[in-house]
Amino acid sequence: MSDVALFLLRFFLFALVHSLLAIPSLKQRFSGRSGHLRRFYRLYYNMVSLLLFAWVMAAFRNVTVLYVVPGVWSLVLYFVQMVILIILAACVRQTGAAEFLGIREQTRDGVKAPRLVTEGWYRVVRHPLYLFSMLFLFSNPVMSSRWFALTLVSAVYFLAGALLEEKRLLLEFGNEYMAYKRTVPFLIPRIFKR
Repeated sequence: MSDVALFLLRFFLFALVHSLLAIPSLKQRFSGRSGHLRRFYRLYYNMVSLLLFAWVMAAFRNVTVLYVVPGVWSLVLYFVQMVILIILAACVRQTGAAEFLGIREQTRDGVKAPRLVTEGWYRVVRHPLYLFSMLFLFSNPVMSSRWFALTLVSAVYFLAGALLEEKRLLLEFGNEYMAYKRTVPFLIPRIFKR
């Protein structure tokens, strides 16, 4: 099996497991029997995701470099990636870094009511984590076969994830999300407001 085919197969399995474990009904089924698992579900979910992602990235044995952005432009792109990482960290902080990482659930007994985040980068676009993750991948100045494959399949996965997240947020927040949806673009920010 070629490296690309193996990578695509592993990424598909990663995406399947990652997506299934994020479904609320399956999450409740897995964590319903054990209070310990319920409290640490998000942390375990992140650890499993990281291990699966490392397994996906190990699929390429022979990595070829497709292109390298020359000279100062590569430094510019590395700087852009650094800025994007700072923006991603700010987005995670806005939604709750401890909850995102699964750390808060270790100390919390009760369940906090969910809140729709509409400020900061979420005022510019409804899915800034997906947008800036794609921009990070596309702005890499050294494009290898592995990075290129990761960039393409991740873009498709992020788009699918954003569409599924739209449905979940609509169910969770109803009219509040509909009003937000009318004023904030899906994935590509508006340069000029009407």
